[in-house]
Amino acid sequence: MASDRERMTELIQVLNKASESYYAKDEEIMSNFEYDALYDELEALEEKTGVILSNSPTQKVGYTSVDFLPKETHESPMLSLGKTKDVNELKEWLKDKEGLLSWKLDGLTIVLTYENGVLSKAVTRGNGEVGEVITDNAKTFINLPIKISFKEKLVLRGEAVISYPDFERVNAEIENDEDKYKNPRNLCSGSVRQLNSEITAKRHVRLIAFSLISSEGTNFKTRKEEFDFLKDQGFEVVEHFRVTKDTIESEVKNFAKKIESYEIPSDGLVLTYDDIEYGKSLGMTAKSPRHSIAFKWQDETAETVLREIEWSPSRTGLINPVAIFDTVELEGTSVSRASVHNLSVMEELKLGIGDRILVYKANMIIPQIAKNITQSGNLEIPNSCPCCGGKTEVRTLKEAKSLYCCNPECPAKQIKKFSLFVSRDAFNVDGLSEATLEKFVDEGFIKEYSDIFELKAHKDSIVNMEGFGEKSFENLMDAIEKAKDITLPKFIYSLGILNVGLANAKLICKTFNYDVDKVLSLTKEDLLSVEGIGEVIADSYVMYFGNEKNKMQTEKLLKTIRMQKEDVASATDSLLNGKTVVVTGSLNRFGNRKDLQEEIEKRGGKVSSSVSKNTFVLVNNDLMSASSKNKTAKELGIPIISEDDFIEKYLG
Repeated sequence: MASDRERMTELIQVLNKASESYYAKDEEIMSNFEYDALYDELEALEEKTGVILSNSPTQKVGYTSVDFLPKETHESPMLSLGKTKDVNELKEWLKDKEGLLSWKLDGLTIVLTYENGVLSKAVTRGNGEVGEVITDNAKTFINLPIKISFKEKLVLRGEAVISYPDFERVNAEIENDEDKYKNPRNLCSGSVRQLNSEITAKRHVRLIAFSLISSEGTNFKTRKEEFDFLKDQGFEVVEHFRVTKDTIESEVKNFAKKIESYEIPSDGLVLTYDDIEYGKSLGMTAKSPRHSIAFKWQDETAETVLREIEWSPSRTGLINPVAIFDTVELEGTSVSRASVHNLSVMEELKLGIGDRILVYKANMIIPQIAKNITQSGNLEIPNSCPCCGGKTEVRTLKEAKSLYCCNPECPAKQIKKFSLFVSRDAFNVDGLSEATLEKFVDEGFIKEYSDIFELKAHKDSIVNMEGFGEKSFENLMDAIEKAKDITLPKFIYSLGILNVGLANAKLICKTFNYDVDKVLSLTKEDLLSVEGIGEVIADSYVMYFGNEKNKMQTEKLLKTIRMQKEDVASATDSLLNGKTVVVTGSLNRFGNRKDLQEEIEKRGGKVSSSVSKNTFVLVNNDLMSASSKNKTAKELGIPIISEDDFIEKYLG
């Protein structure tokens, strides 16, 4: 009995630490696979011993919210669902009743209250009893109706989520690899709980409704009717299907097939009794309601052998460990490698070459190491960078140890910098992929940015390189010549200044009237006077241009390129100056929305992702669309015009 109690105490400490990191700090220190395994072990021990300790995670819901947003107590506690990984248990649970099967979304649960047809309050789940008020942030969710036709009080729950494509987009804009978000759930949590709602708006958060809590004056009999009602009010509702014990297994398989291409993070399914009164009559346990049950994916695992750790250097100097193992089949695909994330994870797994490891796909998508069976722990951390041979050092950030290359001239760092320099939002040199840049750097053709504009001097060597010829060389030269025409914001962004993205570069340049000399000689005080620029960005900017080598490189570039003049006066005189425009749907005359956005910004306008009372005009080629943006625009009296009309009126 004593050993069981000791193990329970140990498990509670480990799980609570993981829960605190996950819910309160938006950090993930163990995989879902490992957490579920330890949680199940604790539950089994509690059942065996008949003892439940006061701080057991089996008796708590979530974690206490961080004290930086107003708090509010929920009208009714938000309980966790019971869970299973066995389809047969779902059948037994459902018996002869009809149920609704839907995605279990992996984001942040929000309680929304509407009064008189207007969103009046949005509160996060928090610890299940007390949440954080994020009403202004919720109003920036890209698909959330601000007004609805139902005028009585309405309360619903939904999951705030960020899609995988938006997750990758946001991460791509973050300079430091160690600052990148590990998964969409972490990004969503950090985005929803911002003090500045503008940051939330930029993250493209969506709200997917999954439960109607109350709606005065209605009397729905089934959950399906509730979903239909919410859909009619303009909410995006979670995908769901009616099932019986005879059809549920095939429906679970259908969901399993979809998850590979499903853009919204999901960690399982939810089964709910369709009959509302029947579900309510079952009551609840101390922790869970009995009207629903969660189905967690039974992770398909495979045993394999670890053959090597590939150390992958990045532009910031971070060297990521990647596990290479004998190929196995998981969820219908061949898998032979998985990120180990950092040294702390590697040490915790006690990885060693030749170890037998158990691998799986987290949420059936991302390859992970679940367990190291042999735990030899014989891996050595390299003392030198695999790319340049320079010295490495171990640094600890956010309680996690990572390996870094100390050589500022490491080619890996340079290649990533050159890749940014020629990227679409910078000089946009078509034909200079990272692989091609690597070849040119290895050959010594490119040592600094300006060398890219002198590649014609190496024609004889380049046309004889694998993958090149006369025609491809000519195409590259044409692309490089075209790229010499660039705006000042893109030029600043191309330099790869730490923490300075394209949006910040645009803000800085616009504030100082696109004066090249002024923008390149700004003081910290100048930068701090720009709304939206803080200490971190200001310090990075001043430090970059305070470096003599960077200054010389910038001056050399300015002699090579053709800086496009921004017409400040025309921007001031433009009908779009100071106005907010929303663009939705497909475009005919612009290649993509970013091109149109640039034209709007040139004229002093701003592009937003959501329609609000501050929107000047909504551009949509489908004027009769029933989209939420069109509906909101009509309700607020915002003009909806086609792309052609917008160009004629405002860009002509």
